[in-house]
Amino acid sequence: MGEAARNIDFIDARPTFTQADADALNARFEGVDTATLLKTIFAENQLGEIGLVSSFGTEAAVLLHLVAQADSEIPVIFVDTLKMFPETLAYRAQLIRELGLKNTQTVEPKAEVLADKDENGLRWSFDPDGCCEIRKVEPLARAKSGLDTWISGRKSFQSVTRQNLPRFEVEDGRLKINPLGDWVKDDLDAYFEDHDLSRHPMEEQGYLSVGCAPCTSKVKPGEDPRAGRWRGWDKSECGIHEEVTPIPGADDDDGANDPVF
Repeated sequence: MGEAARNIDFIDARPTFTQADADALNARFEGVDTATLLKTIFAENQLGEIGLVSSFGTEAAVLLHLVAQADSEIPVIFVDTLKMFPETLAYRAQLIRELGLKNTQTVEPKAEVLADKDENGLRWSFDPDGCCEIRKVEPLARAKSGLDTWISGRKSFQSVTRQNLPRFEVEDGRLKINPLGDWVKDDLDAYFEDHDLSRHPMEEQGYLSVGCAPCTSKVKPGEDPRAGRWRGWDKSECGIHEEVTPIPGADDDDGANDPVF
């Protein structure tokens, strides 16, 4: 009989970040413009494997352009929940071409999980948290498993649940960067105009934040930009991001050949 295979020892050299690391980075880059911040951290290559998670929503082109200008090889991860608007999928293909994104990846929910937990595709109508968990949270967790640092497109002005966003934070030992955390709507609009970036086709119809089709509605005048998400439910995030501040009272290749996790 052959000998049992011997366990091979190895050293996990991947970085694990602490709040002290995030505090140091926040202090170092205080007052530094976003483009310089991104170029610096990409060039220094001290934050391990980095990826940008993008929804290719109404504001996504700004961060995508900034990242592409700093390093077009940075992985750009998109979660296709299989409930996306066709307009979002077309817009994504358009931005990939226009911005020259060279490393785009798509992650989808597992077919067997959908068959078991959302066979008729209507879980969103009675359990939106559960729907987000199987269609967005779990797939993205798989994609992020190979990352040490990930870049988010969150901004403080989007909702009361996103106020006081730091540029750098730590989440389960992984560094999370919010390069546009302190940007306001006027900053975004000016960047769109200055760089002639294409807009999401649904924005002019009143969809200021675009997610899955069944749970996205138009935003009314005076509402938060994300007010059209999960309207009628006590829900403000899909589960990928935690609330930063509590609610008072209670992101010629068209992407068709992207690797799918």
